[in-house]
Amino acid sequence: MDRLAGKHALITGGTSGIGLETAREFLAEGATVAITGRSRERLDAAARQLDGPLLTIVSDAGDVPGQAVLAARLREEWPKLDILMSNAADVTHLPIEAWTEEAFDRLLATNLKSPFFLIRDLLPLFSAQSSVILVGSVSAYIGHENATVYGAAKAGLLSYTRGLTHELKDRGIRVNGLSPGPTVTNVFASLGPERRAALYEELRRTVPLHRLGTATELAKAAVYLASDESAYTAGTVLRVDGGIGQLAY
Repeated sequence: MDRLAGKHALITGGTSGIGLETAREFLAEGATVAITGRSRERLDAAARQLDGPLLTIVSDAGDVPGQAVLAARLREEWPKLDILMSNAADVTHLPIEAWTEEAFDRLLATNLKSPFFLIRDLLPLFSAQSSVILVGSVSAYIGHENATVYGAAKAGLLSYTRGLTHELKDRGIRVNGLSPGPTVTNVFASLGPERRAALYEELRRTVPLHRLGTATELAKAAVYLASDESAYTAGTVLRVDGGIGQLAY
């Protein structure tokens, strides 16, 4: 299991869900990994679940100036960066009447603005054969309840795969998107077990494969995009969504 041997990988939002499982898979494949999160407590809890060379960094993905601080910390710690997985996200879903300008700006800062400036600030550290993975969402492709702002931000994030592939092509940096469909994570933990179960059942009925995805399935797709196996894959989006992004429901 050495598909990422010798590589250094940063995963933003790595304390739970897809980010945590990707950290686990990257470590198992031989990578040295850094994960970020807003809480030292949650970072420490994540570290206890992982085995391998791991760096944990407190960093708020919604703090745009803070991305330069994160990049500077990595430059102090590592000789290079081979993989960036921009996974941290604000998943706020609200009806149009409930949105405030402050909430709108906060979501865009986390989901669209910070990833751009983090990539910019990491440019001196990227190796000559590096991979950037931008984690989008099926919400970028379909309309569904209360997801207008979230989906628009994720659509913008995934459009970076094309623009940045062109802009960074002479630096040896590949940029691709990973677009999950409904996936079992702890993102809905605050809803309580009954409401969460009902929501998962509702989502399951909309997916052509009649089930939700797992964080491990998304993590294994991330390994492909991070590894040299995808060396000829650039400027594209890998949809791991059970088909929901392609079919009407």
